[in-house]
Amino acid sequence: MTQPLQRRLLLGGIAVLLIGGFLFVMLRAGPLAPIKVVLTEVKQGSFTPEIFGIGTVEARHNWTIAPTITARILRIHGDVGDSVKVGQVLVEMDSVDLEQRLNALDAILERAKSTQIASLAQRTDAAARRELAESALRRTQELADKKFISSGALEIKIQEKTSADAAFSVASANAMGATQDLQRAKSEKAALQQQRTNLRLMATTDGVITTREAEPGNVVLAGQPVLRIIDPHSLWVKLRIDQGRSTGLTQGLRARIVLRSLPNTSLMGSVARVERISDSITEERIAQITFDTLPAAISVGEMAEATLALAPLPPSLLIPAASVVRQGSNNGVWRMESGKPTFTPIQIGAMSLAGDIQVLKGLQVGDSIIVYSQKPLAADARIQVVESLGKAP
Repeated sequence: MTQPLQRRLLLGGIAVLLIGGFLFVMLRAGPLAPIKVVLTEVKQGSFTPEIFGIGTVEARHNWTIAPTITARILRIHGDVGDSVKVGQVLVEMDSVDLEQRLNALDAILERAKSTQIASLAQRTDAAARRELAESALRRTQELADKKFISSGALEIKIQEKTSADAAFSVASANAMGATQDLQRAKSEKAALQQQRTNLRLMATTDGVITTREAEPGNVVLAGQPVLRIIDPHSLWVKLRIDQGRSTGLTQGLRARIVLRSLPNTSLMGSVARVERISDSITEERIAQITFDTLPAAISVGEMAEATLALAPLPPSLLIPAASVVRQGSNNGVWRMESGKPTFTPIQIGAMSLAGDIQVLKGLQVGDSIIVYSQKPLAADARIQVVESLGKAP
């Protein structure tokens, strides 16, 4: 065999080896390689569905200490963290002209009393004049009936009686007006005295001061908070739960609470209330969780996690949540049939926090389904079963 022929045969053999190696790589590791998948079997079992949420510790009962009039703060008896008792004076206010207005009302009251006395005396005098005019009219009427006096004299007495009645009416009205003026002055003084009483702001219940929003010397408006108080025994967790996972959320569910400050301690509680209004922005429902036993080391605003236990499910088919895929509007799984993946629509039920999903329809016990795949599957895809996607078959 000549040397050129040998060289051509050698080059041809090398080319065949390269092409074969390339095809082998394409079929084993390239785009034509089978898709690695991990299988599992459909099992029958049961679990207790749970709802998980994150929230903050808040006070169910809280109060604001604020004045009812605009005034300047004189003294504040208490600071953040102090415990207070019902009726305890917390803030003393100072109104600039309150005492002067009270003194002016005292003078108005004295004058109103004097006016009332004078009006009553005038009414008594008018009543006496009216009685005298009535007596004189009766005597004159008797004389006129006997023709002893003229009709003109009778008309004079009638006019005197009318004038006396009018004078009594005026005196009565003046007396009533004086009495009303006196009552108005008394009411105004009582209102100012109440305002002076309101300048001493007291605790309406036992609690703890959480916020101090003003200092002595500050002028605060009516209704502007000076202190905020909470009931430390009314702390609960305001829990936020994804609306998509809130099925079964009702009042009375038992809860397992983990505070951020006590990550290794589970505290028991229950759902005290489920709010009727959800958060439309975060798409969350809100529930209030009370503690069975309130821990000592707890603060308002602390983050907390809570797990709510629902009623246990009856025995049913269970599959891993990772195996569920969605095609179009259907939920389903890739089920193995004769070594090929086949998409099978299923109807799913409850889901556990551990990742198990209840299957209501579409599968049977022992069916082999794909849990994980190296990339998206198709009905005619070539697959390679492995124990895990990180290991060889």
